[in-house]
Amino acid sequence: MAVKLLALGIYVIMIITVGILGMRKTRSFSDYSLGGGKVGPWMSAFSYGTAYFSAVLFIGYAGKIGWGVGYSAMWIAVFNSLVGVLLVWWLLGWRIKRVTTEMQVTTLSEYLEKRYDSRLLKAISAISIFVFLIPYSAAVFQGLGFLFQQNFDISMELAVVLIGVFTAIYLVLGGYKSMAMIDLFFGMIMVAGVVILLYFTINRGGGLEAITRKLTEIDPGLVRPVGPPGAWPLFTLVFLTSVAPFAMPQLVQKFYAIKDRQAVRTGMVASTVFAVLVVTIVYFVGSTTRVFVPADTQAIINPETGGLIFDNIMPVLLSRIIPDSFMVIILLLVLAASMSTLAALVLISSTSLAGDFYKGFVNRKISDTQLTLLSRILSAVFIFLAVLFARAQIAAIVEILGISWGAIGSVFLGPFVWGLLVKRTEKVGAISGAVLGLGICLGLYFSGRPSPEAGTIGMLVSLGVTPLVSAVRYAVSSRQQKV
Repeated sequence: MAVKLLALGIYVIMIITVGILGMRKTRSFSDYSLGGGKVGPWMSAFSYGTAYFSAVLFIGYAGKIGWGVGYSAMWIAVFNSLVGVLLVWWLLGWRIKRVTTEMQVTTLSEYLEKRYDSRLLKAISAISIFVFLIPYSAAVFQGLGFLFQQNFDISMELAVVLIGVFTAIYLVLGGYKSMAMIDLFFGMIMVAGVVILLYFTINRGGGLEAITRKLTEIDPGLVRPVGPPGAWPLFTLVFLTSVAPFAMPQLVQKFYAIKDRQAVRTGMVASTVFAVLVVTIVYFVGSTTRVFVPADTQAIINPETGGLIFDNIMPVLLSRIIPDSFMVIILLLVLAASMSTLAALVLISSTSLAGDFYKGFVNRKISDTQLTLLSRILSAVFIFLAVLFARAQIAAIVEILGISWGAIGSVFLGPFVWGLLVKRTEKVGAISGAVLGLGICLGLYFSGRPSPEAGTIGMLVSLGVTPLVSAVRYAVSSRQQKV
């Protein structure tokens, strides 16, 4: 316990120091939101990876999904790495940097406004970012809260509050510069942590062959290419977590801030290698949970309902396979990933609400200094709301992430991706894709469909409706011009 507390204390001091250093280098709204747009390839690569993967992955997804589908969870790892990272960087990375620089925009909402000449789309997107990223941030807080509760014997509520304070200190002070400075270090911790995690998992399980044999004895479906729930539920998980990054504001922002085209190329390779290593190991470990944490383990059983508390599975597994002398590294691994994700979510939400909504619709004459101050205040407000949401523990982490990513993806995927790739994509098509996608996503979710399914269908609607409506309107316009 003493070693864990010492490591955590050093970590907190480092966060405060980085926050102060970042504040000294922050002179404008552009500095606060994008680090001046001159971030190098390695910082960008690790910043992208650490913002993509957090306690939601380590605690929520790896635990619940690995428990339910076994080895077939590895499909999520493969597509997250090759589609959610490699393809995003290759297909959109430089396009995003070039177009946003030419348009002189600093947020995704601002890009959509200028691309489609639509203030309505800007308002919809800015509000959607702030509203739907709050539950995502809460899911990250929840994951960290469960881990701290297991390791420090403190209440979930206190753990969530402490983590919120840590996040607020270094982000409210320094913004993107603080985040970029610390993400490289966070990424190194994650790499070291997952290697240690893999070693002890295989070692404690008696080797890969022994682990596979035990999983087969529990349920043969756990070692098949498609696990027990079936192909459709697995597809929705793969699609949601791999395709949403094409339009997730906190990830797209990394390309706004990157330095140049060469930095994109280098960052693409670095971020893909990082993702393959981290995500593959985490999902593999998650798929072994039934070997180390039997279904009758009291720590994962809800005393009131008798059902499983899926968010407790990974913390219990870690406590059983990782020696105390190494547990501090695993703790820092999850903390590092989560703090980076939280920073990205808070920053993109606060700057979007300040720059896009307040400056765009309430006070267009606000000065740059006032706008930066407002962003800092909104960062603190966002963290406060996310902490309240997390303390309520409304749903399991997987459910919260599903509806958050699904809703954001449904709003942005069609308008943003088609807007970058196809010139004929037009305003009505973009608005139709965003509104219908979001409406169907939320309608399915509140009617009882699983959040990954609701999110996947909403995103598919957004991707399909946007070019379809644009093509129809283009054809009608062409006919009218001929007449």
